[in-house]
Amino acid sequence: MDLTFTAILLGIVEGLTEFLPVSSTGHLILATELFGYDAAQWATFNIVIQLGAILAVIVQFWRTFWAVGMGLLKFNPTSIRFVRNVLVAFLPSAVIGLALKHYIEALLGQPSVVAWALIVGGIAILGIEKVAKQGPLTGVAELPLKKCIGVGFAQCLAMVPGVSRSGATIMGALAMGVERRTAAEFSFFLAVPTMMGATTLELWGARHELAAGAGPVGWNEIAIGFFVAFVVALVVIKAFMAFVSRSGFAPFAWYRIVAGAAALFLLARM
Repeated sequence: MDLTFTAILLGIVEGLTEFLPVSSTGHLILATELFGYDAAQWATFNIVIQLGAILAVIVQFWRTFWAVGMGLLKFNPTSIRFVRNVLVAFLPSAVIGLALKHYIEALLGQPSVVAWALIVGGIAILGIEKVAKQGPLTGVAELPLKKCIGVGFAQCLAMVPGVSRSGATIMGALAMGVERRTAAEFSFFLAVPTMMGATTLELWGARHELAAGAGPVGWNEIAIGFFVAFVVALVVIKAFMAFVSRSGFAPFAWYRIVAGAAALFLLARM
């Protein structure tokens, strides 16, 4: 497969799935297996293009980040609570992720785990959507500390490839009575330190390969993938917020179930 075409394809997959409750890592793993390209050759590429998706969050919510930053300089209580809530939710995955890093990496090479996680996660979303009681619309800064800690531990479920980081955090928030839009926004804000931390750790591990010129896949492909992931993620974030406010998360649950079943079928035939 042409390198440029593969870079565009993977950039689309990353940007399209990173912030939807369908698992970007799971889709990249399945794409690796089903399209038959060398996963090791594209490992660094997959790490770097995540930064494009992170940049999309910062651009989309730049007014919020700017207001929080200015508020911190003035010791504004709302800004302080916002940062506290995000950092508290980030800590469980940071600690547990470092402790279980080698076990997590072992799961990344098992596409069947991704397929089953997609199916089970879809069923879980349908169940939570049916029984969860939504609270009033509030800001992230107004969430109680207890719920932020709960969302942080829910995010740890995404260490299993195919679970979905955004899906775990949003469903965790919904299960604790957080309103849909607030749950989705909290997931986006929480993605920034979580993905930055994970990406930085992975880039440090690949530092020798990067110093040697990014490996078999060149910087041109990385730049293309980064840009495509950024643009697609920016579009997806805007559309996702409007969609879930109207229709909820059930369509994503059914997609997960169908995609997981199709992946199991295709993997069995390979």
